Amino acid sequence: MTKPKKTEEPNVIDNEAEEVETEEETGSDSFMPQVSNFSMVLITGFGLALLVIIVMLASGTSPDSEIAAQSESTSSTPATAAPQPAATPAPVAAPQTGDIVGDGVIERKGEGRHFYTTIKIPAGAETLYLSGSGARQQENGTWGDMEQQTVDTFNRFKENLEAEGWSMSDIVQVRAFAVAGEYGLLDFDGFNRGYRQFFGTEENPMKPVRSFVQIAGLVVPGWLVEIEIRAARMP
Repeated sequence: MTKPKKTEEPNVIDNEAEEVETEEETGSDSFMPQVSNFSMVLITGFGLALLVIIVMLASGTSPDSEIAAQSESTSSTPATAAPQPAATPAPVAAPQTGDIVGDGVIERKGEGRHFYTTIKIPAGAETLYLSGSGARQQENGTWGDMEQQTVDTFNRFKENLEAEGWSMSDIVQVRAFAVAGEYGLLDFDGFNRGYRQFFGTEENPMKPVRSFVQIAGLVVPGWLVEIEIRAARMP
């Protein structure tokens, strides 16, 4: 009688061992290319750096000397400073044009278009006062407007001053008292037009201090302005 053949079981242990061994070999094979690539990068970088150094040495320039030259040029370049604005000098107060100041003279300060604001009469000066006066009545019986009366009044002062040996340039003060004319209007511009014919001119560049007052009425009917003056001069 024939005995049945014994069936051999597969060597499971050997297969598992083979699989483990295969996996280890595969892992080692995948690591080797990574190491090789990293090494190649290092070698390539080192080679490039070596090539740069060789070229620089061949041209006669060392890396240290080039770095030092760049550092020296940077430190030696002066920094451009922002321009500083020039200092503005403090304003110096200049005397008014036409001011007359000095020892032993009649001092005039603060010249305006029509008068000075200050006139100082020194000791020893001669003074002359003229009473208030107005215009003379004209031949036709009228008195004229404000400008005409102002001119006529100062002409009378001029005659009186010259008769005493004085002049219009000696006048240091003018006081004017005026009333409104027709329609109740005070003609201040007309007064100034007549006034400017006697002061601040080529004939008489001097100007006095001045007051101009509007009042209700004057003692002489027909007068629009009454003026009084004061004169002074050094002997």
